[in-house]
Amino acid sequence: MNQKHSPQTNCCEKPTHNLIGIQIAAEPPKTKDQQNEVCCGSPPGPESSRFEKPGYALLDFVEVFVQTPAGPVPRVKTDLRWRDFAGTIRARLGIKRAQYKIAPGLYCVGEPDAQAPVLVTANYKLTFDELRKNLKDISAWILVLDTRGINVWCAAGKGLFSTAELINRVDRSNLNAVISHKKLILPQLAATGVASHVIKKTIGFKVIYGPVRARDIPKFLANELATEPYMRKVTFNTLERVILIPVELAHLPKPSFWILLGIFVASGIGTHIFSFSAAWLRGIMLAIAYGAGILAGAIVTPTLLPWIPGKSFAVKGAIVGAISAAVIVVWFRSDLGFLGALALMLCTTAVGSYLAMNFTGSTPFTSPSGVEKEMRKAIPFQASALLIALIAWVGSAFMG
Repeated sequence: MNQKHSPQTNCCEKPTHNLIGIQIAAEPPKTKDQQNEVCCGSPPGPESSRFEKPGYALLDFVEVFVQTPAGPVPRVKTDLRWRDFAGTIRARLGIKRAQYKIAPGLYCVGEPDAQAPVLVTANYKLTFDELRKNLKDISAWILVLDTRGINVWCAAGKGLFSTAELINRVDRSNLNAVISHKKLILPQLAATGVASHVIKKTIGFKVIYGPVRARDIPKFLANELATEPYMRKVTFNTLERVILIPVELAHLPKPSFWILLGIFVASGIGTHIFSFSAAWLRGIMLAIAYGAGILAGAIVTPTLLPWIPGKSFAVKGAIVGAISAAVIVVWFRSDLGFLGALALMLCTTAVGSYLAMNFTGSTPFTSPSGVEKEMRKAIPFQASALLIALIAWVGSAFMG
């Protein structure tokens, strides 16, 4: 004889009973307020968004999806949240900076129609956030190119914010079905990567270069796509330089570990073959000189850049490094001979020069060819200075 089991119920439901063939229906469905009541355990979580799809994450900066002739387009928020600020801090510190990007494609803000402007940008999320936060109370389409998570200016120089990518993205997003005009507004700093005449000839769109800074876009749109002189000016003030310093420092921990290890090994070599006490005492002096070089080249030089003599970044860093080295030598003068003082001077100067030269790539002052030219001239001197510093430092241990 088969035994039938009654259906399993939870503590919040009243089961359907079958008494002597008489079916008693369950209670009618509960209202949303009743469903949110706590009858046992924890209250239910938030209701799933109607835009969620299995296997896909709904990004928190997406507000809703707008139906267009090209399909659903995400409308993004123009106010930044704590996740956006946390992501910006991580990117500024160089933490997973290459992965800080969004999917390329078509987005929108406000309630854009077929006549709304199309703003083109990179898929580096920091750049995307800077754009959308300046579009409050504006209705526009945002076409995001695949720049591999690199900002507009650098991506244009690397050939990622390019003519081919722009043509490809216009085609893949089916932009022609969404808008009725033929205008694309590009950042001014993208001009080096995009040939506007090719865009016009290939897909029929006119390229209009907007202002340098995203904060000027509302006024640019209000001026009927006309820029004012200040909107075209590229600045690199103290705040804009200082904000880049953490990224420069983020590259240093790993090589610095091996450099410091080498410093302590070299400092222990002497008349007794190797001395751990000398490695510690002398190593601290050389490590401080190395740290002073980092301070000079990666922090002081970028901060005081316009006021330091010289045009070359390597020269500027060397000047600040030499001043820092002089302070270190005076500080340790009772423990140093001529060779030791020479080693500290050359170490701090060379490190400061190299790191300042490395900062060139973050500035609007020089072209890629100019950076390469400076590196070809400076690196041999920097490497020679470090080699002489190492020989003088080890040699100073035998001069006591």
